[in-house]
Amino acid sequence: MTEKNIALAFAALGHEARLKIYRQLVKAGDDGLNIGDIGRLLDLPASTLAHHLGALVQAGLVTQEKQGRETRNRADFDAMRGLVGFLTDECCSGVDLGIDSATQLGKDSETAA
Repeated sequence: MTEKNIALAFAALGHEARLKIYRQLVKAGDDGLNIGDIGRLLDLPASTLAHHLGALVQAGLVTQEKQGRETRNRADFDAMRGLVGFLTDECCSGVDLGIDSATQLGKDSETAA
C-alpha cells in the first residue's frame, strides 16, 4: 500500500459511523454481513449505510459480493494488516535527527546551566 492509499483508508475510518461499520465487519470475520444486518446492528438507515459502505469500499477496506438479491460486505483483512503494519513497522527503531549526539549533549548541558 502506498502512503496515499493508507491516508485514504485512515480518512475513511475517521468518521464515527464508518468506524462502527468496519468494526462490525471485522467482528463478522470472513462470513461478512449483508447490508440489512449491518443496518439493524447499528440502527442506520439503508441510504446512510450505503453511503458509508461506499466510502469504505472506495478506500479499499471493504469488499462487496453480490449474492442473489443481497450484497455481502466483508472487511479486507489484508488491507487491515497493511494499515496496522504501516503504523508498527518502524516501532521503537529510533529517530535520526541528523545531529551528533555528543554535540547535542554538550548543548543540553549548557542550556541547563
